[in-house]
Amino acid sequence: MHIRLFLTAIFIVFTSTGWAQNAAVEYAVGLSPVDTTRPVHQLDLDASLVPDGPKIERGMVWRVFRDEPDADGKLPVFVTARGGSATIGLNSGTYLIHAAFGRAGASKRIFINGKGMSESFILQAGGLELNAETANVAIQSKHLRFSIFEHEQNEEGERKMIAPDVEPNKIVQLNEGTYHVLSRYGAINATVRADLEVKAGRVTKAVLQHRGAGVSLRLVSRPGGDPVANTAWSVFTQDGDKVFASRSVSPFLILAEGTYEAVVRNGDDNYRRTFAVRSGKSARIELLLE
Repeated sequence: MHIRLFLTAIFIVFTSTGWAQNAAVEYAVGLSPVDTTRPVHQLDLDASLVPDGPKIERGMVWRVFRDEPDADGKLPVFVTARGGSATIGLNSGTYLIHAAFGRAGASKRIFINGKGMSESFILQAGGLELNAETANVAIQSKHLRFSIFEHEQNEEGERKMIAPDVEPNKIVQLNEGTYHVLSRYGAINATVRADLEVKAGRVTKAVLQHRGAGVSLRLVSRPGGDPVANTAWSVFTQDGDKVFASRSVSPFLILAEGTYEAVVRNGDDNYRRTFAVRSGKSARIELLLE
């Protein structure tokens, strides 16, 4: 399985599109707000993808947690800010700050002690942009989706899902590291997998290569004729596994390269045909009504 990889320059695509956006601050409903009878100190927050890199101007989500667990044993979210750099007013005390940029993030525990302060986060994050081809031709985006998983497997051999149902050409922000990617062409069995590395401050662009094609099925009374109605279709692999079923008059499906058998029921009669799927070669398979 081949992959074409491209690595773009520093992550300007995220930090310089549009005007800088100061984060909009919201205090959680139902939690005690800042106590204005006590001194309120200014906490300034900003984040960069890499050390000495430009500040992230849009797309940040800041969450400030109280340091004391609630009745469920969880730290409650006290303040949320969305945008770029954030300025938050807080009383003296200890807080946990989480900075999120897409699916990249970092956390710090801070102590405010009688004066304002600032904190800068280095996320060590990059981006992953995915696409796929078959027979060196780009696959239509409506037929293509990706899932991104952690690279490491658990004891059962499973990986934790990070980002499901990712559209092609969409940049997903991730912490630096290696990720396992599943590319699905159609909804049946045309899939490929790859391990891809994300580098901090850069966008990794990957084009995965599928081996599959689209197939339309028809039951006809004569070659090239209109499809016959009242049909129920099933498609089986060479090993006899059913991979598709439909009551559509002329179903369209995408299959991995290989040999299959189409079975269609019309009334009390069944019709069968073996056919081959070749990568990148769409085909119309006709079964002749006898």
